[in-house]
Order: sequence, then structure tokens, then C-alpha cells
Amino acid sequence: MAVNDKSNIVVRMRALLIREDWIYVLSLLVPLCIYDVVLKVVRIATQFELPGPLGFLDEIRSDIFFNLGYAALWIGLFAVVRGPTARLIVLGLFHLSAILLVVLTTSAHVFFEKTGSTLDLSFLVDSLSSFGELREIIASETDLLHYLVIPIAVVYGGVGPAVVTRLVTHGWHLPTRNVGRFSTAPLVACLVAVSLLALSLLPSATGAGNAFSRDAVANMFVSEFTKPEIEVKLAADSLPTSTEFAQIPRTNRRNVVIVFLESTRARSTTPYNEDLDTTPFLAELADESLVMERAYAVVPHTSKALVASICGVPPPLDTDRTESDPDIIPARCLPDLLKDHGYRTVFFQSATEDFERRTQLVENFGYEDFFAIEDMSKEGFEETNYFGYEDNIMLDPSREWLEENSGKQPFLATYLTATGHHNYVVPDRYGEKKFAEDEEFNRYLNTMRYQDFFLMNLFDQYRDLGLYDETTFIIFGDHGEAFDEHGLKQHDNTIYNEGLRIPLVIHQPGRWDDGEWVEPAVNELDVLPTVADLLGYGIEGGTYPGASMLAPPEDRILIASCYHEHTCLASIKDDEKYIYNYGNKADEYFDLSEDPHERNNIIEQQDEEKIKALRHKLLVWEARVTAAYEREEEKTAASR
Repeated sequence: MAVNDKSNIVVRMRALLIREDWIYVLSLLVPLCIYDVVLKVVRIATQFELPGPLGFLDEIRSDIFFNLGYAALWIGLFAVVRGPTARLIVLGLFHLSAILLVVLTTSAHVFFEKTGSTLDLSFLVDSLSSFGELREIIASETDLLHYLVIPIAVVYGGVGPAVVTRLVTHGWHLPTRNVGRFSTAPLVACLVAVSLLALSLLPSATGAGNAFSRDAVANMFVSEFTKPEIEVKLAADSLPTSTEFAQIPRTNRRNVVIVFLESTRARSTTPYNEDLDTTPFLAELADESLVMERAYAVVPHTSKALVASICGVPPPLDTDRTESDPDIIPARCLPDLLKDHGYRTVFFQSATEDFERRTQLVENFGYEDFFAIEDMSKEGFEETNYFGYEDNIMLDPSREWLEENSGKQPFLATYLTATGHHNYVVPDRYGEKKFAEDEEFNRYLNTMRYQDFFLMNLFDQYRDLGLYDETTFIIFGDHGEAFDEHGLKQHDNTIYNEGLRIPLVIHQPGRWDDGEWVEPAVNELDVLPTVADLLGYGIEGGTYPGASMLAPPEDRILIASCYHEHTCLASIKDDEKYIYNYGNKADEYFDLSEDPHERNNIIEQQDEEKIKALRHKLLVWEARVTAAYEREEEKTAASR
């Protein structure tokens, strides 16, 4: 009986492929599928919260089904396709798809290791389209796994199956023609493949999160077709594209300095954490300044933060357009508004001008002058990451510009640091202190310390030039930074407080000498209206969504978004925070007064209709932001 069963299996297999074809195809499919599943097991084992047995099965289910389906698909295709030319085409696609699958799977795995986020197709396509700008990032993030696996995959994926077949059968063989007789078995194999691939797309059964639970490659594609769509119509005058600052009796044309501190989260600075002596100068400054107790980024990514702060409107939230596209921003920005009143404007950064097309972005804002590291002497200064130098490199160009332009008319000067950015290289200039046991986190905290020295040096420069008393300073983090507090690293998709809560200090000599803290929550959209209020200008011709931080409203909802499209949105009202994860994982709700570090998700305790209403508000906000940029894009296209 066993012999007959074995015979039947052999007959069925031969109805699909001959022996040599089986060896050839399986020699590529088997290691590929094992590799994919092993990487998923590693990701599961390194999650922030380890699953139980059922959770483990739920999180690996999609990968098993996807790989079985992928294998069945190619077996079925080789069995169905019979002509030599068509077989040759299938053979070429088979090898290319296997190599591509290894590249995508490895990239998704490394991306998760580095950030704690899943890799989606829109972000991948956007990265490839701007590869020239991102090659340094990719090089810095590439590790041993990439260097070993990708070349091996290319070589083995190209010639490995032929070599294995030669070793097993003692003859060279390529599956370029089908020598088996026609049967229905190949069609059954293809049907099984489709069924298995469909099963790999089913949502998580245990609430682990769809994006993580799905096979990495399957998730890239299915996420593109599961995005909620809400249409909104904007009133013709709803965007602040025709605004102006209007002089009123209390207008005081002071200089304005805005300092963006790269990747600086509130809890890692001394004013917000007295037990951590990373930023003593900022702490001294806070003692005679207006300090925002709860300040938030809108999107935890630098270019997005620049748009929100300098232009007073949310940045684009999709990948179809970026803030660096010409004439895309649906608002008049701070430099343009102040130039109307005779202000000179300048933007300094200690990073390359090419990164994220920063030159075009600064032009979109309306700055007259722009200085990046290409315009600065690098002698005596250290590189701190793949796109920037230590921040003191900005001091000499700043002094030269100020000496040439100050005194004649007021100015807006903006400084963007780079030292705090991943991968947290600490310049030797001020040494290094031991703040934490974890080596990477300690380096990050030392970059915060370095930025504090830069800030002190910048203030000394303004004092030396006699500009300090005439200048209002606004200092804040562009976004925060994560170190696995919620299974995430770096910042782009860190929607929790470590990614969104930023320090924000307003310093004006002679004002707030005893220090003052503002309790109501604020965000980066409030910077532009605050500058208008500080200088005593009214805003006419339109309305910005933010409010002055000198007297912020207490009863409002602040909204934030992840950087990657359709990954997460959050609303914050008083001490209540709701996070919508688009089904990628369970939604979250936190009481920040009792749980400031967002450890206890109390979504199950909330009224379902309340959560539904919050979710709808977030999606409407997202749709309105997208519609605003679509309108500006259409206007720009029509004017050409």
C-alpha cells in the first residue's frame, strides 16, 4: 500500500514537472522560502512585546502562506507553459523575481531593525525616485546582512539552480521546455497558488497588527489598496495664500531668530528633565523665557517640521507630492510676510543643500539667502552624519551675514542644526559624558549636549555683535527621537511622546525675566501666529490654523501624523491622546495625565461612538491637508 501511495505521488509530480525541472525549481524556491520565514521569526523575536504561542502563529501565518503560494505559482507556471520561447521567458522572470524578493525581504527586515516600522511600497518607490539624495542614507544604514545577502542572492539566483541540478543529476539542465504530457494538475497548482496567496493577505486574527503580521512583501502591495478615502471640498478662501502682516499701533519690528534643534525630544533636555544635565544653557535660558510645557511636532520629520513652523500649515502627508515641489505650499510663509515690512531673511543649516531638495524648499519659504555646508569652510569641523557637519560650522557664515545685514533693517534668521540626527556622531570638540548605559542612547544624549554648546555660542555671537537686546529667539526641536520605548527607533513614524513632544522656548531680553511656563498644549503650527503676536502684527487676508502661544486656547484638538503615508494619525486634547493606526495594529488611547509615557492602552474603556468620531476627524483633517496641496499643484500647473 505504501508503495502504491509513493507511486501515486511520483505520478502526480511528474504530471507537473520532470525530475530535472523539480530539482532546478526547488533548488531556488526552498532556500528563498526558508530565508523569508527565518527573517520573520527573527523580527518576531525582537519585537517590543513578545507574543504567546497563538500570537506567534498569527504573526508567521502570512509568511508561510505567501511563500507556499509563491512556490506553487512558479511550479504551476512552469507546468502550464509548454513552448520553448514562452518557457524561456518564464525562466527569466523566475530568476528575476527570486532575486527581487530577496532584495525586498532583506530591505524590509533591515528597515524594521533600524526603525521598528514596516516598509511600505509608496515609501520604497519614493525613495527609489530620489535615490541620488538618499544614497548616503542608504549607505549609512546598510549593514553586514545587505553586504552578504544581496550579492549571494544575485549570484545564486542567477546560476545556483543550474549548478545544483548539475551536481544532483550529473548533467547540465535548464527547464526551457515542457516534456510532460498535458493534464489538469498544472491548473490545480495555479489555483492552489492563488488561494495560498489570498490567505496570506488575511488580517491579523489576534490584534497583533496587519502590517507586521503580513509577509513583508505582501504587505507592501496590499497596503496600497486598503487606504481609507474621504473627499472634502475647500472653500475658495480657506487657505492662507493671500495673507499679510498688518501694522497696528503696538507693532515692534524686532529681529527674529528661529533655531531648530535636530531630533531633540523634550525629555532629553534639562528644562524638561532636571535629572539630566544635557542642556544646561537651555535650562538657564528657560529660567528667563516663556517655556511651552507641552509642545508637539505635527509630523516627526525635519522638512515637514519646517513647513509647519515657517509656513503655519500642515505639510503634505502623501507621497504624490512633497514640500520641495516648486510653488506647492498652500500658504504665505513667514519670510515672505516679513519681507513685506522690510525684513532681510536668511536660512543657515549645517547639512548639505541637496538633502531632500532643501534649496528648493527654502526658496518655497521665501528666504532671500541660504547657506548650507557647500557655502561654508569645513576646515577644523567634523562630519557628524551622512549629510551634515557639527553645528558650529554655521557660526562664521552667520557672523559674516549679520555684520553685513544687521543695523540697516530688521531680519529673520533661521538656523537648523544637524548634529542630533542619527547616527549620533559626537564631535570631539567638547568631549563626551556618561549619561546612559546604552551606548547609542548615550551618544544621542551627548549630541544634545553638543547642540547646547552651539546654542550658547550663537547667543554669544549675538551679544558680541550688539544684536541680542533687539532680537526675539524661538528655540525648539524639529521633532523627537525614539529608542525602542514603543518598539520604534529614530523618528519618522514615532507618533508617541518620545517622537512628538519637543522643547519650545521663546526668549526675548527684558521680557519673562523670571521665567514663565505655558500649560495649554501647542504645536509647530503655532509658531507663525506667535511671531506675528510677538512683533505686534495683525494677520489679514486669511486665517492660519495655529494660534499664538502667548495665549493659546485651552480647549482644542492638536493633530499629528506619521511621516509614512497612511501609517498613523494622532489627536491630542487636554491629556487624552488617540492614535489611529489604519488597521496596521490596534488603535490606541492614552490618558497622559496618568500615563505620560503611554504604557497603558485604554482604548477598550472608551465609548465606541467617541472613538469613531475621533477617527473621522483625523481622516477629514488628512483629506483637507491633501486637498490643499492638490489645489496648489493644480494652480501651479494652470499658470504654466
